[in-house]
Amino acid sequence: MSQIEKPLYTSFRSCRGIVVRRILFAVQQTVTDPVRIQDKKKVSMWGDEQFVCDNEFIKLMARRDDADLTQAALEIARDAYPTLNFQPTLDWITSRGEELAGPVARSKSERDALSLLSHSLSDTCGIFGDLACFQSPDSSYLHRVIETRRGLPITLSVLYEAVGRAAGMMLRGVSSPQHFLLRSETCEGPLYLDPFSHGRVMTREETIAFLREMTQIPVGQIRQSLKPVGTRTIIIRMLNNLKCLHVEQERWEAAWIVQHRLAALLPGSYQEQRDLALISLKAGRCGQAISLFESCLQAAPQQETTLIEKHLQHARVQLSRWN
Repeated sequence: MSQIEKPLYTSFRSCRGIVVRRILFAVQQTVTDPVRIQDKKKVSMWGDEQFVCDNEFIKLMARRDDADLTQAALEIARDAYPTLNFQPTLDWITSRGEELAGPVARSKSERDALSLLSHSLSDTCGIFGDLACFQSPDSSYLHRVIETRRGLPITLSVLYEAVGRAAGMMLRGVSSPQHFLLRSETCEGPLYLDPFSHGRVMTREETIAFLREMTQIPVGQIRQSLKPVGTRTIIIRMLNNLKCLHVEQERWEAAWIVQHRLAALLPGSYQEQRDLALISLKAGRCGQAISLFESCLQAAPQQETTLIEKHLQHARVQLSRWN
């Protein structure tokens, strides 16, 4: 990444935190702007029954630790591509793993094995990341990353992990600040892989220096973030990426689908239920928004109560116009 690209990249990553505040506190616009009501058939599709075909996501909802990350990522992609057939993506991953299995088995070190993986996906297949990825939902969908050869750090990491596993390698995701990475345990200590940056392999200290330069976060906090995380944490982060992008681009129905998944994974989170209420209102799902706002009022912090009440009043007005 060039010196010119670094501040732009950091800007894309750091701006995500303001998205929810923007929709929460934009009361004046919400109160005065009309909400487009969805048709009754579409609005009735509300509830966990929508996940009936998502076996891995259901496991994550139950907090099981045996959910398959690749399959779960494809289930998210199917929200945007309802006719998506998983098999071509799974076959592609298997083929790349089979091509790598022999060379990886003969490699002299774990670092050499990681370099083989990076060479296969980044150099041979041409898959890596760029700035445009942060403005495209396709960068979060595993099958589209393979097709377009571009993706976000986290989606690329899911792909690398899957191909690595098919080749006999064990890689774990690392939910480091602003830039997702992979971790491999070696005899000489952990090594870190950055699929976004053409599969660069780094030591622990090199990784800390890289993240420190990018984020300006204290070293101690960065060190704590370099631990492996599970499938549930990865999927939640992928969903948050999509949520923020859809909200930024005002694609409210797409944002609702993503936020509904987040609320299902984190049913005890006031923030996720509040965001589902806000996005439901923006998506024209006023009946759902009313129920959610009423529930949120019971747990809302004092500084948000007045705003939630205004959104609730607006949702009631919009629903009365529909009825």
